[in-house]
Amino acid sequence: MRIGVLGTGGMADALATHWALAGHHVTIGGRDADKAEALARRVGAGTESGSLSEAAGSGEVVLAALPFEAGADVVRGVRSELVGKALIDCSNPVGAGFRLLTEGGPSAARRLASAAPGAHIVKAFNLCHEDVWRMRPPVFDGRALSVPVCGDDETALGLVRTLVHDTGCLPVSGGGLERAALLEATAALFIALWVGEGADVQAIAPPLAYATGPDVG
Repeated sequence: MRIGVLGTGGMADALATHWALAGHHVTIGGRDADKAEALARRVGAGTESGSLSEAAGSGEVVLAALPFEAGADVVRGVRSELVGKALIDCSNPVGAGFRLLTEGGPSAARRLASAAPGAHIVKAFNLCHEDVWRMRPPVFDGRALSVPVCGDDETALGLVRTLVHDTGCLPVSGGGLERAALLEATAALFIALWVGEGADVQAIAPPLAYATGPDVG
C-alpha cells in the first residue's frame, strides 16, 4: 500500500515506522523540508520525503498527523490531492484543563471532511499517546490493543483496518463518521483521568461478560 503522511511529529514518526516495517511505501510531507527528510531517514525502510502536496498525492491512504488547530488548514491546502482517498484523522481537540475544543460544534474529523470534501475521512489512532504507538506491538498483559475506527466509506475503512492490523492491534468498528465526536470526547475524558487524576482508565469498565450486568440466573 502507498501511504502519505502529513506532519513530522511524534504520531507521524510512530505510525509511519509501523507501516514502513510492514512493507508499505511511505512518503512523509511537511512544511519544513528538512524535518520531513530527517524523519524519513529515521523511519527508514525506503521511506521518502516531500512537500505536503507530494505526500498527499503519493498515497491511496493519507494520515493527517497534525495538531487539531492546524489540521483543517493544512488539509484544505492539499484537498485536490485527496479526492477519493482514505484520510485518517488521529487528532485530539483537547485544550487547557482537558477541555474538548469542539464542544458545541463539528468534530475534528468533520472539520477535515469539510476541508477536503472529496476525501473519505476515517477517525482512528486517537486514544493512545504516541509512545504507545512506538511499541512493537502495543500488547498489554498478553492482550493486543483494540483500535476504534469510525468512517462512512467501506473501502476506506477496509484500508485503515489493514493498517491497524499492521501495528499489531485489532480494529474495532466504531460506527459512522458521526461517532468520531464520541471518540474525541472519550480521548478528552481519558486524558483528564490519566494525567489529571492518575486514574487507571482500564478499571472503569467491567469485563465484556458483565457489560450488560451479571447473570444472576
